[in-house]
Amino acid sequence: MQQHTTSLDIETPGSGLHEVTARIRDWTAKAGVQTGLLTIFCQHTSCSLLIQENAAPAARRDLETYFARIAPEDATRYEHDDEGPDDMPAHLRAALTQVQLSIPVMEGSLALGRWQGIYLFEHRRRPQARTLALHLLGK
Repeated sequence: MQQHTTSLDIETPGSGLHEVTARIRDWTAKAGVQTGLLTIFCQHTSCSLLIQENAAPAARRDLETYFARIAPEDATRYEHDDEGPDDMPAHLRAALTQVQLSIPVMEGSLALGRWQGIYLFEHRRRPQARTLALHLLGK
């Protein structure tokens, strides 16, 4: 059994779904694990991780619009605004999604479906420096 770990630094230009599949796929392939499990953990509370449609940009836009509607920026709704009006909505959006993904590795590749991509879902408007911790266990 082998274990591999790394951290990926992601610079986001602001809010939205930012695909990170290629970087994660490349690192996984270089590790040389044929069968195993990759865990991806987002070390932040105002962004999250999703596996989502990677072919149709409209699907990503609809997701972004939906989350903006269910956790809107509205100063009258929230007490917590230490970092601005997008602070608490960002925490709510992260709470509704996930900060960790587990993806099987089969025959040396991530077992993603044909139209699946891995996304960092940035919930803050301003550019951010984000870190993902990756742990790969397998043989």
